[in-house]
Amino acid sequence: MEASQIIFFILSAIIVVGSIMSVVSRKLLHAATYLLFVLIATAGLYLLLNFHFLAAVQLSVYVGGILVLFVFAIFLTSQVGELMPQSTLSRRIMGSVIVLSGFAFSTYVLMTHKFKTIAQSEISELDMQDLGTALIGTDMYQYLLPFEAISVLLLACIIGGILIARKK
Repeated sequence: MEASQIIFFILSAIIVVGSIMSVVSRKLLHAATYLLFVLIATAGLYLLLNFHFLAAVQLSVYVGGILVLFVFAIFLTSQVGELMPQSTLSRRIMGSVIVLSGFAFSTYVLMTHKFKTIAQSEISELDMQDLGTALIGTDMYQYLLPFEAISVLLLACIIGGILIARKK
């Protein structure tokens, strides 16, 4: 086995275990910490695939922004050591049925899809200047408007957090 395969399996194990622990953890802060490990390991997978820009975006947007927003929401709305309520048996059964249905559907799609193989010589390097122009451009297939919409959404979340935390 190559080193990249070993790193892939380690990162995959971190993602799977962290995802499961994030869902089954009864403490909100612990769940957010497990989510942090999942997001960092996902950035590691992007680095393993030589998608450096995507790894940087993963770390800055999700780990740096969204997860910090989750932690602030946890601190502002509940007690840190407070346990989440135990789920009922009917909710566990329904959740298990939904998870197994999603797994069966994903397996079906993966098994029936014809994947195209691409030689390494056919992959071209993406110019960072073209990527930056596409992100902040206003022409067709450029993303300034969605970028600004996300910033307004995050601003609304921050204002909502301040309003919740404000004493009456």
